[in-house]
Amino acid sequence: MRYILGFLTCSLFILNTLQAQSNKNSSTTDIYHSIEKLNFLGTALYIAAHPDDENTRLIAYLANNVKARTAYLSLTRGDGGQNLIGPELRELLGVLRTQELLAARSVDGGEQFFSRANDFGYSKQPIETLKIWDKEAILGDVVRTIRKFKPDVIINRFDHRTPGTTHGHHTSSAMLSYEAFDLANNPNAYAQQLSSTSTWQPKRLFFNTSWWFYGSQEKFKAADKTNLLHMDVGTYYPILGKSNNEISSLASSQHLCQGFGRLSSRGSEDEYIELLKGDLPKDKTNLFDGIDTTWSRIEGGKEIGDILYAIEENFNFKDPTVHLPNLLKAYQLLQNISNEHWKELKIAELTDIISAISGFHLEAYTKTGYTNPGEQVTVEIQALNRSNINVELKSVLINKQSTNIESIALNNNEMFSKEIDFFVPDSTNFTSPYWLMEKGTLGTYTVENTNLIGKPETPRAFNAIFNLIINGVAFPVSKPVVYKYAKPDKGEIYQPFEVIPEATASFADKVLIFANESQKRIPVTIKAHKDNVSGTVELKYGTGWQVDQTSQTFSIAKKGDEQTVNFILSPPATENESYISPIIKLNGKEISKELITIAYDHVPTQTVLLPAEAKVVRLNIEKAGENIGYIMGAGDAVPTSLEQIGYNVQLIDPATITRESLQKYDAIVLGIRAYNVVEELKFKQKFILDYVKNGGNVVVQYNTASRWGAQFENIAPYELEISRDRVTDENSDVKIISRDNSLVQFPNEIKESDFNGWVQERGLYFPNKWSEEFTPILEMQDEGEESTKGSLLIAPYGKGNYIYTGLSFFRELPAGVPGAYKLFSNMLSVGKDKVETKAKIKG
Repeated sequence: MRYILGFLTCSLFILNTLQAQSNKNSSTTDIYHSIEKLNFLGTALYIAAHPDDENTRLIAYLANNVKARTAYLSLTRGDGGQNLIGPELRELLGVLRTQELLAARSVDGGEQFFSRANDFGYSKQPIETLKIWDKEAILGDVVRTIRKFKPDVIINRFDHRTPGTTHGHHTSSAMLSYEAFDLANNPNAYAQQLSSTSTWQPKRLFFNTSWWFYGSQEKFKAADKTNLLHMDVGTYYPILGKSNNEISSLASSQHLCQGFGRLSSRGSEDEYIELLKGDLPKDKTNLFDGIDTTWSRIEGGKEIGDILYAIEENFNFKDPTVHLPNLLKAYQLLQNISNEHWKELKIAELTDIISAISGFHLEAYTKTGYTNPGEQVTVEIQALNRSNINVELKSVLINKQSTNIESIALNNNEMFSKEIDFFVPDSTNFTSPYWLMEKGTLGTYTVENTNLIGKPETPRAFNAIFNLIINGVAFPVSKPVVYKYAKPDKGEIYQPFEVIPEATASFADKVLIFANESQKRIPVTIKAHKDNVSGTVELKYGTGWQVDQTSQTFSIAKKGDEQTVNFILSPPATENESYISPIIKLNGKEISKELITIAYDHVPTQTVLLPAEAKVVRLNIEKAGENIGYIMGAGDAVPTSLEQIGYNVQLIDPATITRESLQKYDAIVLGIRAYNVVEELKFKQKFILDYVKNGGNVVVQYNTASRWGAQFENIAPYELEISRDRVTDENSDVKIISRDNSLVQFPNEIKESDFNGWVQERGLYFPNKWSEEFTPILEMQDEGEESTKGSLLIAPYGKGNYIYTGLSFFRELPAGVPGAYKLFSNMLSVGKDKVETKAKIKG
């Protein structure tokens, strides 16, 4: 498990986040706050493109001050970004960021939804975004979310009227929301959705504007604010002991993989929203003005409201159990409400409130983290009533299976506990993010089960239904079956309980480069997820490749243990790209999955099953030099990739850098965003530049513009200004404009064709100004834009060479892009063409 320094803080909200799967123990002030929210029947939906786009100040304000049911619809899961705390990228990064968004919502009080859109990388124009996303599909997802969530008001984070001024995903999110606002109430639009939901017309659509969108505070002050609503979201909540801004800061700080941990803000803060559709509220501080948010908005609701408003008005903080008879009466009346939408929501809210007031501890947990289909699992059932009310436990069902628990009275503070054996049906699906179960496209995930679209995560496989009788009223409570254990250094820990295959397989390397016709040994690691697993494993491979044996046997006695078998793979004679995958055969089943665990302290551990495969590349490539020092930045897989082509790569701890310690390396590489995230470099920069001056070769990968602070006058030996220039089309034309430079001649001749097959983008944060000492090597551009020459720059400095590149090698090398390997090898080999011998890569 990875540990995140500086995260520990004394906060109830953080505690609830860390124990996301546990029973929430509510104080009487928490209960009162829930009753306030129970009595507000208004709904708000905030819409943007990515994790971290959401305005947590406004979400927290709507959820905690207005008391509205509030949600954030993030069209993507942030799959295309970078990771400041670990190695997860692409799909795995999307899984991590999904959990960080859920952690943020657990703090600010909102809910979380997603579309099927894939964050394929930066896009400059919405026309490109919507083409890659498949506009009709993602627009349908927004319509579906509106129909299911039924918001009274929708708030867009971005302006649909300003394409080209921000990330194309941003503008697209607003454009889709603007269109979906009316389509959601059109029965002819996405009619197939109406079998599981109904049409809905929101009342108002807003744009969450600010002075920033106007260009300056002066322009904003002078702007016409006729259609703008204003709210001071810096309010303090005595009942919560926190201000809205403190809650907001804590929520946004959950985005740790994006480096969003920050100090809390306090005090008055203005928020503005501009009306785009619907009627303008008379009270321009209240976006729900004129919308009935009382219990009277639903048929039969007034009688329920009369009961619940009286409880809110006269709430007994010392002994809230006095309200149970009336709460149960309201609970019974809710059963007769014809409006299924509000009925389901308010029964769930009221169930939580009654359980909290009664001090219920209801739990179903295992002492193992996972199981397999067809297995039997021991589940511990615990039921505790910590009040004087009459409570009877009639039965407990797990996914409709009886647990043989007979009716028992739950007396005040007397724990009922029983171990039961639960059978996992053979048909149970494996645990994994639902949007990764099928192969999608570049822009859109494939989800076969349409009922899952929009959900933040796959619903838990098993739930225990505690059928209670409270004062004669039937009262079922559902709890997920969880995994509970303790660690000496952490105490009690709750994690999801998973269903996984009996065995999974994996390769140590996801990309295997064959520099010549030599064979490679391919280790396949089989991991057992039950005792006594035995079978065979085969290696599936493409045309032109050969393997030494058809299959191998394996036998593993203990669950959790591993066995590695080796195949010998021979490449084709000519350059070739293909994939290999292991096929496990046992008990008449075929399994070709790899189990990946994402474990951080700030989110629940995630189990991800992905296709077990590795890319194999037959590539004619040469290199010079052997020993590479790598200074890790925000986290990438470049070191492992360089080892694939025969380099000896050593990770350098910046704290250990001295003038002498760098001399043993043939080249030094700085990982992505190193100058942004590694503070120690401000003390070591002089040694790095001295290394170059004395004949070394330094390669600096991209950093974000102007974020390294005053500690660096410049990160280069000469003038170099980083911009926000980028080329997002991975298929854009690339011109080599310095063909005589050794960087494109030695030891591999680089051609324009070496830029074929790149993924996600060409590069980002290119310099736009540099001194005459630098030589630009490449020229490229996105369609309709001026060309840029800043993607790859080289300058001699003293006896050595300094290279700065914004090319996205951190994406291309792990993806096995041949041309990227050749070019990176050339960067490491600069200056070594004068040496008589040049090393060929070891096969």
